[in-house]
Amino acid sequence: MKEKIVELNREFKSTDIKELLDCFLKEYRGKIALSSSFGAEDQVLTDMILKIDANAQIFTLDTGRLPYETYDVMHRTNLKYKTKIRVYFPDAKDVEKLYKEQGINGFYESIENRKECCYVRKIAPLKRALKGLEIWITGLRAEQSSTRETMQLLEWDEANGVIKLNPMIFWSEADVWNYIKKNSVPYNALHDKGYPSIGCAPCTRAVEDGADIRSGRWWWESPEHKECGLHKIKEKK
Repeated sequence: MKEKIVELNREFKSTDIKELLDCFLKEYRGKIALSSSFGAEDQVLTDMILKIDANAQIFTLDTGRLPYETYDVMHRTNLKYKTKIRVYFPDAKDVEKLYKEQGINGFYESIENRKECCYVRKIAPLKRALKGLEIWITGLRAEQSSTRETMQLLEWDEANGVIKLNPMIFWSEADVWNYIKKNSVPYNALHDKGYPSIGCAPCTRAVEDGADIRSGRWWWESPEHKECGLHKIKEKK
């Protein structure tokens, strides 16, 4: 698989993003899906993908603790593109067990607690969502954080047994917003209130202009820990 990933990265290194998506959506029809958290990048990809294939698979993970604004943009997105993005929820018994062990906000108390919460609410549902797929499309960008600088256009996700396609890995934030404005793409209202990166409501806050894009996520932790575990990060050599 490593050889295949190397070859795919070489083949598609300079391919236009729309051409790239068109190629993969056709080649892996029925075995490819975009995971969306309704952030700006995911909204750009949703617009591109549904313009290529109105029946393409897009799913989201509803952790049960999302901001109202995220549900609002989900609704507006479904209406604009005449679709119904599939929603995966955490297992109720797992959430009940988490509350029993940690309390409602135990994730603030330790990295271990926070990662367990992320596992129950995100990682476990993601595994169900990716079952049967070969390609997982994400909205990851290299400049989003220090933990993502080493990511490539295509990667092998060992934990989920899928190829991860990161079409926007080399895009800048300006690229993202230029596309959104030019194409009238619905976006989360929190972006206009100082939230460049949006996750669960208790774990996300606004940041000052010019601050690190993901500094408002799990702000009580150091930068090298600021991942929920959905995307396994390679260490820098």
